[in-house]
Amino acid sequence: MRAQRANERYLPGCELPAELVIESDFSRVVGQADMLLIATPLAGLRPTLGEIRRAGSALPVLWACKGLEAGSAKLPHQIVEEELGAGRHCGALTGPSFAEEVARGLPTAVTLVARDAGFARETAAALHHLRLRIYANDDVVGAEIGGAVKNVMAIAAGISDGMGFGLNARAALITRGLAEIARLGSALGGRRETFMGLAGMGDLILTCTGDLSRNRRVGLALARGLGLPEILRELGHIAEGVSTAREVVRLARPLGVDLPITQAVAAVLFDGQPARAAVEQLLARDPKLE
Repeated sequence: MRAQRANERYLPGCELPAELVIESDFSRVVGQADMLLIATPLAGLRPTLGEIRRAGSALPVLWACKGLEAGSAKLPHQIVEEELGAGRHCGALTGPSFAEEVARGLPTAVTLVARDAGFARETAAALHHLRLRIYANDDVVGAEIGGAVKNVMAIAAGISDGMGFGLNARAALITRGLAEIARLGSALGGRRETFMGLAGMGDLILTCTGDLSRNRRVGLALARGLGLPEILRELGHIAEGVSTAREVVRLARPLGVDLPITQAVAAVLFDGQPARAAVEQLLARDPKLE
């Protein structure tokens, strides 16, 4: 990357800014920073936080990863608190943002969410840019649930699209998927208005409809009858919705929250249920009050 001034594996064709310094010495980076932004997959969050802790850094921390930790079903902010303790200025950047479009300078709007509303507002203002609009929010649980569960819904939408079920079915899945996100998020203490914003509905719509969505591509491949190992090997990237589907089911069970779409996706991914049967079962469910 330093030699090519590009990340050809993940952002091919996107030249890195001349002022961006690429450094492999973690302690050197931390020592010269004003703020730390972690942009790893969720599986890399805890190890990176461990590096920050060992470096003795007390800098503010932001993270851009979404999902639930495999094996623990913990949200990113819970992982941060475990690794760095409470009281630090920290928060998440989340919302509808494909990295390729951000790297190309296309207009994007995201949410900066932190429990400290003042820190959220100040940091959002500092990072705000003509092509990257950042809105502040203090509902960390709601925003992180939206960012996690939308990836599961994108797999469902991909399955539906891949089966040729049409735009009506996709719209139904997105709408009922938002209802699942709101039910789970509210049960965990999130605010319903968060699910109507960028971190909820905005991210859900993008991930379920955009061709750049890795999770939607997983669903499309499942509809073709490919097995999960083959899909992930061909994808070459992390699709957070795969591991998150199982963890969302685990998280919701003791809360008594009904998540039929998430459960169907988990059954296809991990229990061998045929994709077509899963979607048809969802569409055949008894009608209820909306």
